[in-house]
Amino acid sequence: MMVIMNANATKTEIDNVVQKVEEYELNPHVIIGSERVVIAASGDPREVDYRIFNVLPGVEQVITISPPYKLASREFHPNDSEISIPGLVKDPGDILIIAGPCSVESRTQLLETAQAVKEAGAHMLRGGAFKPRTSPYSFQGLGDEGLKILAEAREITGLPIITEAMAIKDIEVISEYGAVIQIGARNMQNYSLLRSAGKCQMPVLLKRGMMATIDELLLSAEYILAHGNPEVMICERGIRTFEQSTRYTADINALPVLKSKTHLPVLFDPSHSTGHWEYVLPVALAGIAAGADGLIVEVHPHPEKALSDGQQSLKPERFYDLVSQVNKMAQMMREEPVFAGSGV
Repeated sequence: MMVIMNANATKTEIDNVVQKVEEYELNPHVIIGSERVVIAASGDPREVDYRIFNVLPGVEQVITISPPYKLASREFHPNDSEISIPGLVKDPGDILIIAGPCSVESRTQLLETAQAVKEAGAHMLRGGAFKPRTSPYSFQGLGDEGLKILAEAREITGLPIITEAMAIKDIEVISEYGAVIQIGARNMQNYSLLRSAGKCQMPVLLKRGMMATIDELLLSAEYILAHGNPEVMICERGIRTFEQSTRYTADINALPVLKSKTHLPVLFDPSHSTGHWEYVLPVALAGIAAGADGLIVEVHPHPEKALSDGQQSLKPERFYDLVSQVNKMAQMMREEPVFAGSGV
């Protein structure tokens, strides 16, 4: 539900509406616009008598929101959200490009990769310090040591860091080093982790689960939004189908659907979607053409020696070509930026 106040509504009238929302055990979200105030109510609306709000002093209109994800929907927020990423430096017309290795394997490996993606035009550095792996015998990441290496790379290159949190305890330690917390596909419906991400004050990149529907992805984003964190980006990273030619199936369809359903920035991961470096560039271009606001790409200077996901990682020279081509595509497809950085 959204309660739209009159342009001349007083603070007392606004507070009265907020109090009435709370009486129904809903969560009020006061949005102060240039001309009027809107009060959005999230929670279970089944017992709400909307007629009461229509007759409250200062109320112009009451609008009910039909999707189960209220705060993430375009009905609640018609315009694209802008995400403020500390340290981000990006020209307004460029697509947001996040790049780096799947895992932080060593100081030498990460610093070499960070310098390469910086020179190629990446805006953020990715790298896993904590790695969820299908096999318990696979490389699990360097943990806290990996975070320290990421921090060193940030100081050298100036690139903000994004890295994955696998558990609630990871969020606090990542906040000391990173600019964005990633919640991976396997944790998309880890509701305790989502709640904790909602209570932190860092931007969050939420990846779609490999078996999740679009509505399930948006409801997971709703957990973060409903717990107080508006800085949420969502990422399509491919879904599991019967096709075995690629690691996953890149759901290009999901990109325009998501853009129509939510105001949140929508990123695309062509590396996990395909699982093969040969397909990353063409699928990335398709993602930008379909409306993605950014890309997250795996890059490794020596993919044949990578401890994880080497087969889908681009070498730096191939990544340089990708940046050039997707920026050209973005200039044709995009009209307004959705990311704001402190350095822009």
